[in-house]
Amino acid sequence: MGSISPAPDPEILPPNDGFDPPASRARRERPSWAATPATYLLVGINCAVFLAMTLRGVNPISPSPDQLFYNWGANHAGAVLIGGQWWRIVTAMFVHVGILHLATNMWCLWNLGLLAEPLIGSAGLLAVYLLTGAAGNLLSTLYNWWKDHTLGAFSVGAGASGAVFGIAGALIVLLKSDLLPVPPLELRKLRRSVIYFAAINLIIGFTISLGVVVAHTGIQIDNSAHLGGVLCGLLFAAPMVPRIGSDRKSFLNRLRLSVGMVIGILVLFGFYLAQLPR
Repeated sequence: MGSISPAPDPEILPPNDGFDPPASRARRERPSWAATPATYLLVGINCAVFLAMTLRGVNPISPSPDQLFYNWGANHAGAVLIGGQWWRIVTAMFVHVGILHLATNMWCLWNLGLLAEPLIGSAGLLAVYLLTGAAGNLLSTLYNWWKDHTLGAFSVGAGASGAVFGIAGALIVLLKSDLLPVPPLELRKLRRSVIYFAAINLIIGFTISLGVVVAHTGIQIDNSAHLGGVLCGLLFAAPMVPRIGSDRKSFLNRLRLSVGMVIGILVLFGFYLAQLPR
């Protein structure tokens, strides 16, 4: 997947008339991990899970579906809907199918996270990652159940890409805000880059999947997880205002509204999945 370079932190302003207040210097000297801890945490967890998988004998280049399914919580429509293993909806977003899969997802997560975290806060980024990743995995579960349940052979799905698309979806909405202290032209360029990222990678995913169907070559892309993630990200950000430029109370209230709304929708969607005919 492509990458988006993060914008400069608009909270850090240049000194006036050569005077650089201590507080301003402290903000500039703060290490990046302290400014965006959730991004570092999410990347760290994904890498730690992959390292643990490798140390436990999972092939780091091309792990087998059985290894991902039985030992590491990859998503599987049959296990979720027949076995009641709903926890896979969450665990699957921290499991990756080889080092290349991990590297591409973490590169995108890194760039999008550094851009999104100043706008939605650390708690907001964690919420977006988990909720949009879950939305992607739930839609993937529905699609795979519809596609494969008569055969009884379900695909194994894993990866953070649904959540990455979810962060992109949230950014598409939030970067349209007039509250951000960024020149309108630069803001439009940045937002356009995020839209291109989401659109191009969705097209690539569907193209690869078409190649698999037609020529029986290539790798399987979980496009339903990507689509579910980006749609949920757009929905999550719809009631929100960015943290930068808005008052704290308004931002927190909007964040709580977004989290509660998306959780409610995902619970209802999960209930619908649970009623599917076996």
